[in-house]
Parts: sequence; structure tokens; C-alpha cells
Amino acid sequence: MAPPVDGDVDEAEREIAHEQAFVDRVYRQLETSTRNAEALAREGHGRGTLGHDGGLVERDAMVFQAAKRIATLNAAHEGLVFGRLDLDETKVRADGPRYIGRIGLRDENRDSLLIDWRAPAAAVFYQATAADPQGVVRRRVLRCAGARVTAVEDDLLDPEADGAGDLPIVGEGALMAQLSRARDRTMHSIVATIQAEQDKAIRAPSKGVVTISGGPGTGKTVVALHRAAYLLYSDRRRYETGGVLVVGPSGVFMRYIERVLPSLGETAVALRSLGEVVDGVRSGRHDAPAVADVKGAARMAELMRRLSRQAVPGAPHEFSVFYRDDRLTLSGRDLNQLRRQLLSQGKRNRQLPRVASTLLDALWRQVTGERGRARGKDEFVDTMLGDRAFVEFALTWWPALDATHVLRWLRDEELLGRVGEGVLSPEDRALLTASWTGRDDRDWSVEDVALLDELRYLLGDAPEKPHEDDPLAHLVDENMPELTTITDREFSRGPASTTRTEDDGYAHVLVDEAQDLTPMQWRMVGRRGRMATWTIVGDPAQSSWPVPAHAARAREEALGDKPRHEFHLSTNYRNSKEVYDFAARYAERVGLHADLPQAVRSTGVGPEERDVDDLHDGVRKALSELSGAVEGTVAVVVPVERRAEVAGWLESWTEHADDTRGDARHEARIAVLTGLDTKGLEFDGILVVQPEEIERESATGRATLYVVYTRATQRMLTVTTTQSR
Repeated sequence: MAPPVDGDVDEAEREIAHEQAFVDRVYRQLETSTRNAEALAREGHGRGTLGHDGGLVERDAMVFQAAKRIATLNAAHEGLVFGRLDLDETKVRADGPRYIGRIGLRDENRDSLLIDWRAPAAAVFYQATAADPQGVVRRRVLRCAGARVTAVEDDLLDPEADGAGDLPIVGEGALMAQLSRARDRTMHSIVATIQAEQDKAIRAPSKGVVTISGGPGTGKTVVALHRAAYLLYSDRRRYETGGVLVVGPSGVFMRYIERVLPSLGETAVALRSLGEVVDGVRSGRHDAPAVADVKGAARMAELMRRLSRQAVPGAPHEFSVFYRDDRLTLSGRDLNQLRRQLLSQGKRNRQLPRVASTLLDALWRQVTGERGRARGKDEFVDTMLGDRAFVEFALTWWPALDATHVLRWLRDEELLGRVGEGVLSPEDRALLTASWTGRDDRDWSVEDVALLDELRYLLGDAPEKPHEDDPLAHLVDENMPELTTITDREFSRGPASTTRTEDDGYAHVLVDEAQDLTPMQWRMVGRRGRMATWTIVGDPAQSSWPVPAHAARAREEALGDKPRHEFHLSTNYRNSKEVYDFAARYAERVGLHADLPQAVRSTGVGPEERDVDDLHDGVRKALSELSGAVEGTVAVVVPVERRAEVAGWLESWTEHADDTRGDARHEARIAVLTGLDTKGLEFDGILVVQPEEIERESATGRATLYVVYTRATQRMLTVTTTQSR
């Protein structure tokens, strides 16, 4: 683009000053609205002093609504006003320009001052094009730093409209300006630069399942997040009450996107990585690919079903007691039959109130002596419940079980072999045993989390309060301290109260990088969305799951018969043409059958491939050059086995940084990641270390390396040792 002449600069400054005056007015109204909401909150608190229940109800309602409004207003400060529409008033009913912002505001006369970007009146801001201007003459994007307007970018959509010749046109176009700016460590809203095909997906029908597909860099993730914000705006009662769950591939990814929805004024959303979906469990550690393939397979559901029905390891295998003239005995065979009887009536933990009665009935049937029968069953029950041995037996034979406790049973190779017969091969069992051996009791992998959820569902939740029909209910607290071990006491309480039951669910579920979910993970996420609407985002060519057909079957089971709406994004906004052409050639060479979108931006600098003799020096030199060439974030992407080594190099270089530009800039903007860690992320620069090793790491290594090659927005370097070729 040619450098601006003085006249262009003066015109831009005049337009910025003009818009600044309006933005100042909006911020003054924002402050007024905030004061009004705070006054409403104070009034609400005052209602609680009226001395009757009605006042308390009014207080709670007023304070809740005021708090929501205050939170919305506070979240809107950054980039509050971002758009302006100048309309052809011969075609569109309008009274002056229409300003678009993160929230809607009215002035002191209740006239619209700022239109919420999700409102129907704002849709044309995204949908109008030069081919179909829809009554828009000029579309302007305001770029702001806080409340200060720093630039404006215009698109003239209808040069033939009345008055079009009198409108100044400033800047290079909002979209290209957005694409060229440096990245930081978080994703930003694209609310000002949403394109027409993206807007259609954002405003799609709320019912059923919306699928957003497209190749790398097409904006799938940020479009899906804006869709979540749009749904909350369009049907707030439903989605705020039921909740919105956003599921992403990793903690790194969730931290990357966590600012987007709050910046759009939405806070009623749960953001969870796949290792955090189950309440009370957090994991960011992945198993080795071969182990992950076993744990993610659909057949693990059958393994978990069998495991949930096993006798508790270490529990008594028989029970014997004298009563009057009789010796009463429950053999191992008897107990197995009683266990099956209880399990046939429902989930294991939900049978806790029936356990004592079931055992007592079985023992009473053995009473034959005249003295025993004469006294009757009630006296027999009272005698047994007063017998320390019987109470201890009942509590230890059928304790409340936690999923984490039960999954640990599989560390016993004999038990794993028994429940895995016909389900797992010997090689599968060996992989599972190795993955759990020597691990801390709370050191679960991301892949384990779906197994825990399966068990949690199969076991059911223990009753929070003793059931009135449970003969042991009044004895549990009294006897537990002396009768059981610390571990037994911990798990006899059942799952933590924070765990969601299988009957709980969200109103909307958004799944990003959906192509990576294993069948077991689809089962886990599906439980949280039985009654939900869905947004599913993905690109099959980027899949890290080796058997897509199995995952597709599990996905369909999770979604059921909900209506489907499919949207495909075709333009790559992230990568420069030079970077994406490199990635596309790789995908075609290795047969990935990738969706290849059209890249719209060129930097004139293509990726560089380097062969080096010394990897340490080669990486250091390449990183120094790359971090000096780009202003934003840089990722050093390495094979899993080299991550600790290369991270150590970076730490050492930072500690001994000199005053040269390269070493001095090894700061927080540089991250060392594995290929899977880069899912969904983007960086100004990418340094790929030993790409052949990344490709060989797993059965889907080629797809992973393709993902890595599509993360850079500006520059990419690869470094390979000569001997590894």
C-alpha cells in the first residue's frame, strides 16, 4: 500500500476526532447506566429491611438483576464502540448513522445510542457486501484503545448511492488491518471484522446442532464463541439458566480463548478442557499415543461396565454369625447372588439403602430354631443391627464408591485380565498397566477422565442423606470411625457433592476441535448435552484420533436425532499465502485429503527449511532470528520426547541473555509446545524442531504436523538435523 500523503493524514485525523466525540458520549452514558444499576442494587438491599418475606424476595430479585447489569457494563469497557453504518436513507429507514457496539445503550431520552452487535438491527453490519450492500453505503470499523479512538477503517459498499461521494473513506479496510496485527497469548474478539459467511453461522437457528467446518485459519473457533454470545443474547432466560459449556482440546487452548466471551459481555459460560469436564478432576497430561488409542476406544465402555459390577477388592467374601439356635452363613456364592440381585435393581450407589435389608432377608431365611422364629423378624433385625460384626460387614461389603477409587482397582493385573477378557488384547492390558503403574492416586491423564466419567455414570451418585428405609442409616456415623479404614471412610461418603449427576445438563454445548474427540470423550460430553443445542467445530484433516468412523458413531449417539445445520468456512484469514501453500503442499504429499481454504493475505516471505549439524545451536540461531523478525508471539514446536530438553535450552538462554536483540527477547511471548498443544492456537512465528519426529510420533502424526504447519500468521522456520533425515 502506498504511503499516505499529508491530505490523507489530515482527513484521517478529522474522522478520528469526529468519532472520538461520539465515543466520549457513549462512555458518559455507560457511567450513567452503571450508577443507575448501583442505585438499583442499594434499593434492593433496602427492601430486605421491610420485615416480611415479600421484601426479601424483592431484595433478592433486584440485587440479582442489578449485579448482572453491573457485570455486563463493566465487561464492556474495552472496545465498547467498534462499528458505524452509514445507510442509504432512500432504501433503509434511518435517522443518521447507526453505531454498533459490544452491548446496547440508550440515551437519557431512551433513544438508541448504541446497538448490541447481536441485535437483528446490527446483522447488516456483517452481512452487507459490495455485491449486496443491503442499504449500507459505508461500513466503518473503529479501532480503540480503551475509550480512545486510534484509527478508523472504511469499506465503501455502494458508491452509487445518494451521498456516497460526500463520505470520506479512510484506511486499508478493517479486515486486512485486523489480520496484519501482531498476536499476543490470548484470542481476541473479531466482532468488528466478522465476514458474511461467518455471520451466517453465528446467527444460525438455535434449535438442534450447528456444525462449523473449514480448513485452518478460517475462524471456526472464534465464530463458534461469537455464536455462544449470540445465543445468550437472543434467548437469555434459557441459556443463562441452563448454562453454556465450551469444551476445548487443552488447558493451553482454554486460556487462549478465555477472554473472548467476557469481552462480548457474557460470563454465564463454563470453559472446560477435555481434562476438566468432570467436576473435581483436572488433568493436562496426555498418555502416549498408543495408550491413548486404547483408553479412547468405544470398547472401554464395556470394560467400565464390567468393572462397576465387581465385588469390592478386599471386602469380606463370606459372613457367619450365631443367632439363638442357628449358625447363619452367607457364602461367597450367596454374596455374589445378592450382589447381582442388587445391581439388577439399579445403579450401585443408589442401592445403598437396600443393602442391609437384602442381607438381613437372606439371613432370616436361614433361621430355623424355634426360639429364633418365635421371637419374630423384628427382634431378629434389632439383634443383627446391634451386632458389631454384622454392621462392619455390611458397611465394608457394599460401601459407597467413587469413580476414582474404582478405576484404581484396575492396577491389579489379575482383575484387569478378568474384566478385560474378550475386550482387551494382552498388548492392550500391558499398555494400560504400564500407564497406571507408579502414578500418584490423583495423577490421572486426560484420557482417564472420560473413563472416570463413564464409571461415575455407571455407579450413580450416593444418596446425599440416609434413606429413611435404610436400617443402617442411624448407625453409619456412629460406627464408621471405628469400623473402617481412612480410605473406606473417604469413599463410603460417596462422590463429592460438587460432582454433577448424569441427570444434570447444559442448555448449549460447544465442542471445538471436535475431530480429536475419542469415542469415550464423545460419551462424556454427550451426557452433558442430552437436552442441549450444540455447536460443533472441526476439520477432519486435523484429526488426532486414528479411527474416525468409530468417533463418528459415538458422536451421532451423543447428538441423537436433533436437526442439523451445516456451515462451511472457505477463506483462510490466519496464514499468509506463503505459509499456507507450504502446509497445503505437505497435506497433498502425505495424502491427508485436507480441506484447503483460500488464503487472502501475502507477506512475500515463505517458510524456510534448515538442515543443521548441531540441533542446539541451530534452534538457538533460528529462534533468535524469528523472534527478531516478528513482534508478537512465537511458538517452538517440538516432538513430545524433546519438550523438556528444548524448554531447558530456552530457560538457559533467557538466564544468560546479553544485550543483543535476539537473546534479550526470549520472554513470555515465546512458548515451547508439542504438536498437540498447538491445536486451535496461532502465533506470529513458528519454529518447528525435527518435524520428521513429530510425524513419526503416532498413527496420526502426519495430521498433527499439518496442524503445526498452519499455526503461523507471519513467518515459519523448520530445523532438522542432517542425521535425522
